[in-house]
Amino acid sequence: MFSLHGVFMSEDHFNLSMRKFLKSVGVTSQQKIEEAVRELDQEHSAKQVTVTMTLSCDEINLSHEVTGTIDLP
Repeated sequence: MFSLHGVFMSEDHFNLSMRKFLKSVGVTSQQKIEEAVRELDQEHSAKQVTVTMTLSCDEINLSHEVTGTIDLP
């Protein structure tokens, strides 16, 4: 068990909660990217796009960015 702001929770509960959040982030992010790609003008000539995901949480002083490229169809 560990304490976060005086609230004790098991490691298993913490991991389950985090995985649930990350699954939601992955699924909804993929949906948003797919929607944006479908809305591209047919004359759009880029073969790749650069995307940045920003993760932040003021309560635990967290700020993290991940940047990568996605190949377009």
